Amino acid sequence: MSNQTRPAASPAELLAVNDIEVIYDGAILAVAGVSLRVERGGIVALLGANGAGKSTTLKAISGLVQADRARVSRGSIRFLGEDTAGVAPNLLARRGIVHVLEGRHVFAHLTIEENLRSGGFLRGPSRQELERELERIYAWFPRLKTKRKTQAGLTSGGEQQMLAIGRALMTRPTLVLLDEPSMGLAPIIVEEIFEIVAQLNEKEGMSFLVAEQNINVALRHADHAYILENGRVVGEGAAQELAAREDIQHFYLGGKAG
Repeated sequence: MSNQTRPAASPAELLAVNDIEVIYDGAILAVAGVSLRVERGGIVALLGANGAGKSTTLKAISGLVQADRARVSRGSIRFLGEDTAGVAPNLLARRGIVHVLEGRHVFAHLTIEENLRSGGFLRGPSRQELERELERIYAWFPRLKTKRKTQAGLTSGGEQQMLAIGRALMTRPTLVLLDEPSMGLAPIIVEEIFEIVAQLNEKEGMSFLVAEQNINVALRHADHAYILENGRVVGEGAAQELAAREDIQHFYLGGKAG
């Protein structure tokens, strides 16, 4: 890496990913030269077909790429103006980056409420603070409140996705990384989840970076979007402008406008 002075981060800039390269097992190049920005209070979509490098990019940002025997071999990632290189995922979570993984990872044998409480422990809150946070999450996700005593593994896919997001919100994040939140869910549930994301952004100022194949719903709620293909950014722009381009849907994403 060069030792030249970096330009100062914009006051509005929350996350800056600069020309990163990610290598798996020391040999497999998964992401090459990806750069992107997320501003404070923004919703940014990361679009691309399956295997385009979306999940790897999110894991590089959250630090979880280390768990996949991979590393960021080039470039930099800066969050709130600070380089995140070598920072453990749990410490990045304490700083405000929370990652909701693809596939609705919940503790199946714990209840909805026990899952949510597990997310709150990261900040070491008092009992009263934890109870307030639970009620805050239930206000955003009323479906979870009605099933608070149900084992997570016995709930629907949509409820498990809401739970995964709700548990992440218990950490009081600044930036939420959402990986394929619509995968395998009915369109009406997808709309409900994205509407909650939009409301969290509007009312709490929460920022989101959302990796999605469902470009219609993602672009409808995002401010800006980046398109990945074979581990590289091949396009970017305002979400409304990209939504109007048919070539984006058909060429880059194989027509999966969903």
